[in-house]
Amino acid sequence: MQTLAHTSDQRTQAQSSHSLSTLPSQPTSLRIVALGDSLIYGFGDPEGGGWVERLRRQWMTPESPGHALYSLGVRGDRMRQVARRLESEFRHRGELRHRVPDMIILSVGLNDSARLGRLDGKNFTDFADFEIDVADLLDQAQQLCPVVFVGMTPVNERKMPFSKCLYYNHADQYRYKQATRLACEARQIPYLDIFDCWLSRGEAWWMSRLTQDGLHPNSAGYQSILQEFLDWDAVKPWIES
Repeated sequence: MQTLAHTSDQRTQAQSSHSLSTLPSQPTSLRIVALGDSLIYGFGDPEGGGWVERLRRQWMTPESPGHALYSLGVRGDRMRQVARRLESEFRHRGELRHRVPDMIILSVGLNDSARLGRLDGKNFTDFADFEIDVADLLDQAQQLCPVVFVGMTPVNERKMPFSKCLYYNHADQYRYKQATRLACEARQIPYLDIFDCWLSRGEAWWMSRLTQDGLHPNSAGYQSILQEFLDWDAVKPWIES
């Protein structure tokens, strides 16, 4: 698994490419933004506000590394919407107004995969268009700073349709997440495959971590995502430095 890098040159040259193989030379307080859909927003977790909010709270204690984490999730967003608001969002966040972040966490794509109106309806985002949108988002983000991508969670197909019109299913989820994973791999962007990880633990395990709507993680689900993120070799040495 590859790790993130952030040299002094990369901190000042927003248009440069970013290596992912070297850790910071010394401990530093990082400025991180997380962008995406409801998985970033934390919908379904009234206890902790989602995995990003849980992580933010961990970093607010005096003994923490002092990292600042801005959660910029919007429910229902697709890949294209996140790309459109990518830079304008964090440019208006106080201390980030005159600098780029030290890291961008992305998590989006589930809503693109939904079928509209019926089980065999059209995908919300056509797959060919989705591949273009993924490339656009990743290229934009990577020009700014190091990037990591946290993948989608599996849905409970038996609970569909969501909101009486959106049909999510594992086959489409797999196709869209694979396109995202391969696009990340081509750019040396670490990808945390939550979908495969959860399915590998058995239906009883991952079903117990979804809300009644069958789409969003519950509090236990978000806690699991947080732990998987903290244990991830791609970021663990970096965020703990």
